[in-house]
Amino acid sequence: MARKLSVPEQQRTPLAQLSEAGAHAIVGYQLAQAAIVTDQVFDERVARRGGLRRVEFTILALVQGNPGVSARQLARALAVTPPNIAIWLDRLESRGLVTRERSTRDARVQQLQLTRTGTTLVKRTVQTLIEGEHAAMAALSAAERAMLIELLHKVALQRRRPD
Repeated sequence: MARKLSVPEQQRTPLAQLSEAGAHAIVGYQLAQAAIVTDQVFDERVARRGGLRRVEFTILALVQGNPGVSARQLARALAVTPPNIAIWLDRLESRGLVTRERSTRDARVQQLQLTRTGTTLVKRTVQTLIEGEHAAMAALSAAERAMLIELLHKVALQRRRPD
């Protein structure tokens, strides 16, 4: 029979109560564990209700915040190839959520805009996700949630361009 080690509850996995041992202090490990919570919120409140996939929501949210953004800019922001972003944009356009227009300055560039339907969907999804995350992270105060968001954003800002 295996002997149980005395490990503080804060250093155990939530459901199985396994010791995190050396992984507890690794930021990437904790991000992955936290992503399980946020992914669950997205799946339950958005994806399973016939809504969007995570990448679709991210694309729509970025287009909403950056009207006229190009597919190349989106690909760079999401760290995907231009052909992959084109596939996602084709799907979103076929659903009537985005439109593409040729740039008046450079005919090779297509500028993206949300349709009314896309705008409504993004606004509703943002509100749904914020409410779901607040409920899922009820152990955090509003200040702690704001600090967590700020710290994660600082980490994301360290992303380097591929060489």
